Amino acid sequence: MSRWKPYVPVAARRQQAAKRAANLAKKGQILSPVTASRGAITKTFWGKAWCENLERYSDFSNRLPRGRTYLRNGSVIDLRIAAGEVSAQVMGSSLYRIKVRVTAVAAAHWKGIARDCARSIDTLVELLQGELSTSVMERITRPGAGLFPSPQEISFSCSCPDSAAMCKHIAATLYGIGARLDAEPELLFGLRNVDAKELIARAGDGDAVPQQAPRAGRILDSSKLAEVFGIDVASVLPTVPVKPAAKPAAKRRRPPVPRTGRP
Repeated sequence: MSRWKPYVPVAARRQQAAKRAANLAKKGQILSPVTASRGAITKTFWGKAWCENLERYSDFSNRLPRGRTYLRNGSVIDLRIAAGEVSAQVMGSSLYRIKVRVTAVAAAHWKGIARDCARSIDTLVELLQGELSTSVMERITRPGAGLFPSPQEISFSCSCPDSAAMCKHIAATLYGIGARLDAEPELLFGLRNVDAKELIARAGDGDAVPQQAPRAGRILDSSKLAEVFGIDVASVLPTVPVKPAAKPAAKRRRPPVPRTGRP
């Protein structure tokens, strides 16, 4: 007897997923599904960079395509990213549970990233105004030297009977992380156990002092960084006391010249 369960069509899987979600909701457990359109799985810089890095792993190349299909079909009915771990539920022939564990970034490695970001004066001005500019994002996501984990830093497990190193349910979960980063890029920092606030703090440690005004069209609302990364810019920069301006000295009025009569 085969250990594989019979194939379940996509429509049937969706019905099973909806039924499962409804049952869990009755028990007070709300799922966090990942949705993807028929086109690109990811649309923003963060999600695309994650998936491009994932596809660089030659060991995973033969399994990734089926993971994309599962994600697009709505099979990833729950995905949660926490410090060092991603947990997911993927609907296949049955409901399978996936764990992806990612090691924390070494302290020296993270300090190097923060230091490199601080070296760009123009970037820091934009950063202080609430924007992670392109050069910062590219440094954070640089293959092999950024925050994205290498294959040696990832381990995973799935409750399905597939004995392959990476099953399609795990592949769907890995792509699901990229889709989730589209909307919540701050989760990448939490996953790797680093504090995004250090990128701002570096601006005030004396290594680099911004002198150049930002380019036109790059200034954003300073609340953006706080909304996306939970960073209060004022709370992480050093406070510089400002002396009150001295009051101008009062002008001395010259005494009137006494008027004399004509001789």
